[in-house]
Amino acid sequence: MSECDACGKEENMPYQCGHCGGTYCGEHRLPEAHDCPGLNDWNDPSGVFDSGFDDSVTSSGGNQSGGMASRVGLDTGPGGVLGYFRGNVTYLFLTVMAIVFALEHIVLLGVGSQLFQTLFVLSPDHPEYVWTWVTSVFSHQPFSFYHILGNGIIIYFFGQLVEQQLGSKKYAIFFLASGMLAGLGQIGLQMVQSGGGYGVLGASGAALAILGFLTVLKPDLRVYLYFLIPVPIWAITGFYLLLSVFGSLSPGAAGLLGGNIAHTAHLIGLGIGLWYGKKVKDRARIPGQLQFGRGGGGGPGGPGGPGGPGGRGPF
Repeated sequence: MSECDACGKEENMPYQCGHCGGTYCGEHRLPEAHDCPGLNDWNDPSGVFDSGFDDSVTSSGGNQSGGMASRVGLDTGPGGVLGYFRGNVTYLFLTVMAIVFALEHIVLLGVGSQLFQTLFVLSPDHPEYVWTWVTSVFSHQPFSFYHILGNGIIIYFFGQLVEQQLGSKKYAIFFLASGMLAGLGQIGLQMVQSGGGYGVLGASGAALAILGFLTVLKPDLRVYLYFLIPVPIWAITGFYLLLSVFGSLSPGAAGLLGGNIAHTAHLIGLGIGLWYGKKVKDRARIPGQLQFGRGGGGGPGGPGGPGGPGGRGPF
């Protein structure tokens, strides 16, 4: 039995909205019947969604996308190449993470650690390498599948929910901004404390921002941990919060907590997620639970036991 997110009615065969991911009874299954946030994306008077990558969709004798993308010859319309990524930015970022992870090993084994550091690691010794502000978010500790899998599991199962609430463009900005600010905050602290130190890499800041965001919107969201144990999302977020606070206040205990983990970056990412979740809470709608196999209309299933978002490596 599942509970309708609009009226609370118990349903044996509920409907899941493909726009917001909510669970509804037959009476509230249509987007307009449950005040679906996805209706905010229906801005085209001709009845066609824009690609999500261009705000200047116009209609003049037909549908046409304007703005920067059209000027450089990119088709951002519903049938265009970039149009595919509407609602799929979570999967796009996961794919980029996998590609970058492979490139890290090619560079490290084929060229050496110096180029690896220059391309992928956000370092307090070289914060002027601005490309690493972005590449470090998608990079992970080499030869550590636990690190990338831990972040990937959280992003895969929870990121899609956040993307449904914010839309693909805002979600992409939220993800990149939280990841970059978390990394910059970590190396900034290191520069103040010692003038240098380890570099950071990993999507942990963005992953914890996602958890924080959802915790504010739906603190009692049920998550089936390891596919079996139902726990509220606030408990998972609270666990990582305590872990990061303890690690930040007790640097000497880093070895007990899994090695060189950027706990400050985790706290920054979580703080960004909590702040932004509070900012949009009144406009969002989250389903009552996440469960493996529940994903309908492109929505997520349920987490099969999220690994530590910090994983190994500094970040």
